Amino acid sequence: MEPRNQTAISEFLLLGLTDDPELQPLIFILFLSMYLATILGNLLIILAVRSDSHLHTPMYIFLSILSINDMCLSTTTIPHMLVSIQTQDQSIFYRSCLAQICLVLFFGNFESCLLAVMAYDRYVAICHPLRYIVIMSTRMCLSLSLFPLVISIMDALLHSLMILRLSFCTELSIPHFFCELAQIIRLTCSDTLVDNIVLYVAACILGGVPAFGIMLSYIHVVSSILRMPSSERKYKAFSTCGSHLLVVTLFYGTGLGVYISSFITNSSKNVAVASVMYSVVPQMMNPFIYSLRNRDMQKALWKLINRIASLLQCESGLELWV
Repeated sequence: MEPRNQTAISEFLLLGLTDDPELQPLIFILFLSMYLATILGNLLIILAVRSDSHLHTPMYIFLSILSINDMCLSTTTIPHMLVSIQTQDQSIFYRSCLAQICLVLFFGNFESCLLAVMAYDRYVAICHPLRYIVIMSTRMCLSLSLFPLVISIMDALLHSLMILRLSFCTELSIPHFFCELAQIIRLTCSDTLVDNIVLYVAACILGGVPAFGIMLSYIHVVSSILRMPSSERKYKAFSTCGSHLLVVTLFYGTGLGVYISSFITNSSKNVAVASVMYSVVPQMMNPFIYSLRNRDMQKALWKLINRIASLLQCESGLELWV
């Protein structure tokens, strides 16, 4: 197979989850529903936090940032897939593919780091409640948000720049529904030793370090909760951490499941289907997890919904009067 330089590449082919034409409408409806649920759920979380002054705390500010990140991550992959199904066009421009890789890496890494920041916030709130306001100051919250942001941008740009120097073969079909870095590297005719080393080192740092930080935070949290004399205080402390623990388990559990499945099966299609679990499902489930298990969030959402309903009734009343 004759290699050709990457400058001559105009587009890749995204093969999607299946090539069965009968399943395409079902996949379209499924992913459209998941995308709309993701956008609506996360948007409600953001509006609820913004509209309720009681939720203007570091915990809910970080939750709002997480919701924005989830919407952006889903928007990076799903809309292009939906358009491809509707138009029956599986091609994606080289620059668009490169941009998608960069954005997926950025939002994925930022979510991993943000979950660690939220775990630290719970650690301070439960283990050092009297010093919480002092420790989690505005300056500290800003630093905890900006540092992961900068690290994620640097990692995404590093991998994107490394792809630019690669040459690709004539086979440019990607067995996935979005441009994934590992799949792109497999298509190249260049020496990918350095790329693979950087990929695994970055994954260990940006995935392993936040995961270790989350584990360490919750070891101290659980230890502190068990020492509380009141069972009511224990329940309240566990309830404040339960939603975050579920989100962390869903995010890292699905990601680990995809990683393991890539070794167990040789089928790229199966890996692509499994990738849905970490690239789509967590972003859709996060708002439901936080709203169903958090009473403060439930109250804020009901207030927001009632306010929206009142506004709609007022508008309809004005229209009838006119």
